[in-house]
Amino acid sequence: MSTLPSTEPAKSRKQPASVYTVMLLLSVIFLLIAVIAMFVELGRWAPDYYRTNSAQPGAMVVHTDNTQFM
Repeated sequence: MSTLPSTEPAKSRKQPASVYTVMLLLSVIFLLIAVIAMFVELGRWAPDYYRTNSAQPGAMVVHTDNTQFM
């Protein structure tokens, strides 16, 4: 490794991206793809997720004439 000064101008010396920077950028890209895919799946499998006007309860109500249990 040389310690002599470079003959290139100072503005053209730019450090290349390290392996960790590339891995960080790739992880951000893959996370964005995953979030977009999750929103697509939410739209496919739960289109009425926020619309509760037409929701039907899952319980059954049984009416009885017997007042012994009241």
